[in-house]
Amino acid sequence: MSEFALKTALPQYLRQEQELIQRLAAEEGLDFFPIVFEILSYDQMNEIAAYGGFPNRYPHWRHGMEYERLAKSYEYGLSKIYEMVINNNPSYAYLLEGNSLVDQKLVMAHVCAHVDFFKNNFAFRSTDLDVGGKTVDPTNRPKNYDPNRRWIDKMANHGSRVRKHIARLGINKVEEFIDHCLSLENLIDPHAAFHGKRKKIVEDDDATAEVPRLKSKDYMESFINPEEYLDKQRQKMEAEKERQKRFPERPERDVLGFLLQHAPLERWEHDVLEIIREEALYFVPQMQTKIMNEGWATYWHSKLLTEKILNASEIIDYAENAAGVLATSGGRLNPYKLGVELYRNIEERWNKGQFGKEWEECDDLDAKRHWNLRLGLGKKKLMEVRALYNDVTFIDEFLTPEFCREQKLFTFAYSNRNERFEIETREFKAVKEKLLFQLTNAGNPFIYVEDANHENKGELYLRHDHQGLDLKIDYAKEVMRSLVRVWKRPVNLASITETKQVTYRYDGSEHSQKTGKAA
Repeated sequence: MSEFALKTALPQYLRQEQELIQRLAAEEGLDFFPIVFEILSYDQMNEIAAYGGFPNRYPHWRHGMEYERLAKSYEYGLSKIYEMVINNNPSYAYLLEGNSLVDQKLVMAHVCAHVDFFKNNFAFRSTDLDVGGKTVDPTNRPKNYDPNRRWIDKMANHGSRVRKHIARLGINKVEEFIDHCLSLENLIDPHAAFHGKRKKIVEDDDATAEVPRLKSKDYMESFINPEEYLDKQRQKMEAEKERQKRFPERPERDVLGFLLQHAPLERWEHDVLEIIREEALYFVPQMQTKIMNEGWATYWHSKLLTEKILNASEIIDYAENAAGVLATSGGRLNPYKLGVELYRNIEERWNKGQFGKEWEECDDLDAKRHWNLRLGLGKKKLMEVRALYNDVTFIDEFLTPEFCREQKLFTFAYSNRNERFEIETREFKAVKEKLLFQLTNAGNPFIYVEDANHENKGELYLRHDHQGLDLKIDYAKEVMRSLVRVWKRPVNLASITETKQVTYRYDGSEHSQKTGKAA
């Protein structure tokens, strides 16, 4: 893809627009990394988008498949990529050749807000390469914050490493292993970067631990600490000691990290799996903040363009494009629309003082309707929210019954009676729970490594923490195939189906299952 790398520089008139927009955005308080804009034709844009925004990523057939999907979607008029921006320092953003000047201005303002979000939101601290992927306090930043986020270079390095393995081992062998790794890429701990280091307690096995006793005087000892009580305490201590001997000592959510440390992998396999895990962790903050990030960018491009950038002759074209971005199609959530409306709601509430104990305890609907303390704290609150929240906490704290009524939010479900999707409920609690349910862990099931030596056979034992999300059994079986390929021993997966515990097992040749007692 390097053949067009020198032909994508912005023309002079767009560079002038970039300088103006970035200056106005900075005056409004946005703080962003340096931004490098490049302008691409639609096929170049589709090609880079197929690689996730990184031109020199590792080769794999799914990138070609994604390119075909994007190309056909564009050619049939089903979709169009207006812009793409990369969380990098400096950030890279791609503009689509042939867009109108109004579109390019919109995209530049949109990108400035995205990069401000990348730099200031706590979740993206996990992508700072200069802290080794460990940030215990993501809200505590240096005064002159200029992190190493050269992910374009890192992804290119990943591509080079994979190509070396392909040259030595052949495309089929390496690509087949990448297929298995990609089916496991969501088995990571999205909060791994913020855990810090776990303390390991080393105990002397030869020392006899003293059984804790309740305080008593000598003559009351047999009554306060009877032998039955001491035996129970002894058994608890033994059980705890045995639990600590388990491998792993505690359930591990980062399945890929555990496999990297303990699976019997060849050197090239370890290298490939490490690449897949690092890239999966890079994209985690973007999944955690999709609504916030797109809402933030939409809020600021709207504010900047309508108040400071566009002239009267350009407003109609902008309004037409903005309406398309914020339109809601049937059956799916529009993160741009929900995000920007919730930001505007927060700004209005904090400007008018519609928060706090006095507001919450007011039962007079007419007084609430006209409540305006003129505090003017909206912008300050928005900057705070942008820095300290992700989608789950954003929705959990700021989605209100009043907002749901204003935006006409509802849940829907398929009606077997009428054979179509219909509105299920408009109740605030149900709407909020549905939203949070979809956003938690990006809708993926919670899987933990419980035992790496199950029944003393060296088998891997995983547990599905059932939090209302059932496993898709056909998907789970394919994932178990990939786990066996990496672990090279049978794999077990415990889950709950229809209130009964079911343990699925794959030994490398056939699947089996065992049903336990009712939960």
